[in-house]
Amino acid sequence: MGARFSSKLDSAPLAATFGDFILLPGKAAVEPSEVDLSTRISPSMSLAIPLISSPMDTVTEVDMAVGMARLGGLGVVHRNCPVEEQVAMVRAVKRAESFIIRDVVTVAPDQTVSDARALMDARGISGLPVVADGRLVGIVTRRDVAFAADQSRPIREIMTVDPVTVGPDVTPQEAKALMGQHKVEKLPVVDRDGTLLGLITARDIFSMESRPESTRDREGRLAVAAAVSPFDLERARALDRWVDALFTDVAHFHNEAAMSAAARMAREVSADLFVGNVGTREAAEEALSRVDPVAGLRVGMASGSICTTGEVTGVAAPTLFAVAQAADAAEALGSDASIIADGGIRGPGEAAKALAAGASAVMLGYALAGSREAPGQPLMFGGRMYKFYRGMGSPSARRRRYALDRYSRPSKEIAEGIEGLVPYRGDLETVVRKFVAGLRAAMGYAGASSVRELWEVGRFARVSQAGLREISPHDVRPLEWRPEVG
Repeated sequence: MGARFSSKLDSAPLAATFGDFILLPGKAAVEPSEVDLSTRISPSMSLAIPLISSPMDTVTEVDMAVGMARLGGLGVVHRNCPVEEQVAMVRAVKRAESFIIRDVVTVAPDQTVSDARALMDARGISGLPVVADGRLVGIVTRRDVAFAADQSRPIREIMTVDPVTVGPDVTPQEAKALMGQHKVEKLPVVDRDGTLLGLITARDIFSMESRPESTRDREGRLAVAAAVSPFDLERARALDRWVDALFTDVAHFHNEAAMSAAARMAREVSADLFVGNVGTREAAEEALSRVDPVAGLRVGMASGSICTTGEVTGVAAPTLFAVAQAADAAEALGSDASIIADGGIRGPGEAAKALAAGASAVMLGYALAGSREAPGQPLMFGGRMYKFYRGMGSPSARRRRYALDRYSRPSKEIAEGIEGLVPYRGDLETVVRKFVAGLRAAMGYAGASSVRELWEVGRFARVSQAGLREISPHDVRPLEWRPEVG
């Protein structure tokens, strides 16, 4: 008699979760503070820390994306909004800091002082180049506007004519020296004909110097990524002008329609394209073979703290299992595509395991949702502070309609996520610094001085539930409430 169906159970692999395994200690060559967390996630982008914020509407908007890039990670702006709003968010990230601002806000010499004041107030800026027929004719500052008694005067009467300018090849050091010499905070960038090409501000130069680890593009602007549906080529094209990377946002990418659409998108955008989510070696191999070029894979299915896909459907690919599967697929194909571990990473312990299993970076939702920079205001509940957090397949997210095509058609009649509260953890920098310190400690214990070395020397061991309890605090009553790591 055949055993076709029972053999499926007998030969089933272990779908490893973070709780099933521990990392074993290894001989350390460096101290934790010396561990190099830098990682390459695409041919054109490296991160100082292997952390990427998840494209969820309660996690990543402008403040989170700016904060992550400043700290050396990357933010992926969610797509649960009209395309115009998403484009505005990524443009705001690009304008937050840069060496040369290309998207310059200007005024004409015939406009009034009140026009300049209103524009400064609306955009949160302190100076405006004055342009006529594309050429720079002056510059007006907030100080000029403030001391103008008659707000109806034309700008040409109060502007500084013949401002100090630089050419497009100027270096940060040269720009800083000129600002000091002439005691100015802004330098318009012009070509030989006087056409305005951009603007350099002292604030941006000082920011670059104070945060050398920041993730930036070739023009010195903060790097930013955005989520797109593989079927929304129009959105991808609109974002492509501004973003450094696009992440397809599909719960189950191993789908003929999704892969075909992503393959077309890869040919039509210039930004690095990351596709997913995938959960098996077969899915990773097909994605890497069919989508060209592809910078990396988002891997993991149903491991997120607010995801109910596994519970509702019985189908899942835990992140640790999915990472190892995808990393093996990439290695077998000779692909240098990065593996982005997505889901179930509550703290640095899970992050270290994901990296040891072959990930280049980890995507964080829960771990960052309680930070100040996550969208929404803190809430007081039971004497403690919380922030609202929801899955993109939750009822409220699905009601916005923009999230519906994230899930396969059979699932559209049922929610695959929940919504709730997470502890408020303060500012993003504090949250990330603690996470990074824990990750460095984990890699030090494992005997790895870098992410790539962790791929080589990281060793796993299975742990029982009794063992898992034993390596956690036990048999004592804490004297005070201990916030969760992250």
